[in-house]
Amino acid sequence: MDLLSSILNMMKMSGTLYFRTSFTSPWGVEVPPHENVSRFHYVHRGRCFARLETQENPVALEQGDLIIITHGERHWLSEPHNSTVSSLETIVEDAGFNGRGALIVGDPENGHETQLICGHFAFDPGAQHVLFESLPQFIHVKDYGKASPDWLDNSLKMIGAELGHEKLGGDLIALRLSEIIYTQAIRHYLENDGKSLPGLAGFSDSNIRAALIAMHDNPANSWSVEDLAKISGMSRTAFSNRFNELIGNSPLNYLINWRMQIARQLLIDTDSSIIDIALKSGYQSEAAFGRIFKRYFNVPPAGFRRNFTGP
Repeated sequence: MDLLSSILNMMKMSGTLYFRTSFTSPWGVEVPPHENVSRFHYVHRGRCFARLETQENPVALEQGDLIIITHGERHWLSEPHNSTVSSLETIVEDAGFNGRGALIVGDPENGHETQLICGHFAFDPGAQHVLFESLPQFIHVKDYGKASPDWLDNSLKMIGAELGHEKLGGDLIALRLSEIIYTQAIRHYLENDGKSLPGLAGFSDSNIRAALIAMHDNPANSWSVEDLAKISGMSRTAFSNRFNELIGNSPLNYLINWRMQIARQLLIDTDSSIIDIALKSGYQSEAAFGRIFKRYFNVPPAGFRRNFTGP
């Protein structure tokens, strides 16, 4: 499994599509905050503005633009930017929206219509990774189709065609396509604006990425800094310094963090023995594994498992 896919898999990303909208200006909606999610809005037709609670200036979204509110922050969508806003709950209730078809506000024959595709991606609340912690408050991909391969542009158009149109299997098709689009948007960001940001830059740096791939492919291996430096094609000192600079942590601390996330997931999702999980996480003894695990989660592995499975 490639590097980004392995991280998303560990984070247990799952998509939820809310609706396709038909909003006629003037309109405005307040989207409440939500933990452990990334909300997204794709402008299928028209235009609007997005403003985050912690951002002073609104972001202009044109047709074909995609915005991802990466940490589920409260935000406002509107057209024009200074429109009066209502809560999402109020708008849904007033429109009599029942989850089918489009959420319609206003008459598209009497003003400028904006069609949005909205949803979010939820993540395991206990999972952690520096990549997601380092993402900015929002990612704005302008004219997403042009920033993406042709097949992905077609996927966006297909979501707009499928979602809420009562076609057999349409909602499921749209949901699965949206998960692909989220992954591609993160990849696009890492390859462009994210290349210069601490915590993210290492995933685009070819030398550091080679070491990251090795750790993700074989986390149970007894990696040393020398081993990882050799894989990266750098000296030990140069590799350690560059890894710290781009990832914000030492190579071995990153490895331990990744191992602990693997162990956490195995304890929750499987009935494997503690020693088997220890071995898969790179520890040759249950005692050594238990000490590291307790340091990270403040509870020994067996107690952690009981907290999720009950007595």
